[in-house]
Amino acid sequence: MSKLINNFFKSSIIGSISLIIFGILMIVQSEATIMTISYIIGGLLIALGAISILKFFQKITKENRSDLDMVYGLVCVILGILIIDNPYAIASVIPFILGLIIIINSATKLQYSFELKKEKNDLWISTMLLSIIMVICGTVLIFNPFKGAVLLTRLVGIFILIYAILDLISTLVIKSNFNKIHDAIEEGVKEADIVEERDNKKKSKGKEKNK
Repeated sequence: MSKLINNFFKSSIIGSISLIIFGILMIVQSEATIMTISYIIGGLLIALGAISILKFFQKITKENRSDLDMVYGLVCVILGILIIDNPYAIASVIPFILGLIIIINSATKLQYSFELKKEKNDLWISTMLLSIIMVICGTVLIFNPFKGAVLLTRLVGIFILIYAILDLISTLVIKSNFNKIHDAIEEGVKEADIVEERDNKKKSKGKEKNK
């Protein structure tokens, strides 16, 4: 298996395991998770805003200064303060973002299931079913029919946990299939090399006899 594909599978597996841990935290420690996420996002926005405002003042005497730096900085700082002041507000945004990520990732694996079907590989059915379930999870998160920040966080955690487990299974199934294909190709190459070596030996023997 090529290094690029191997790295892809490793990052996908690590990502799934990280989401499983994150999902469990959202279920068990819902309120603490909301507060932590909100403070991190709010802090990052304030930091980005402050950097942008500093850039504006550094360039104030230069021709290439941009008023957008000040506007962008102020907007980021205000948003950051609002999020930290009202941490539960971020709970309504998280499902939408996670839903989009889940749908995009699942759509990629759904496409791969069609490729397996073309190759008449039996794994295409399980891969397709897992992908469809993950797409449904992502869609539910986007439309967000739940109410209440803590309840919402727990339900989002459950969906993330389901998605992460299914995604991990799907990745392992695809990885196993890639390994089989890779091994078959390597075996074919070895057989071809053996046949070529035999042909070369026969040709060399034939030349020696003619001499």
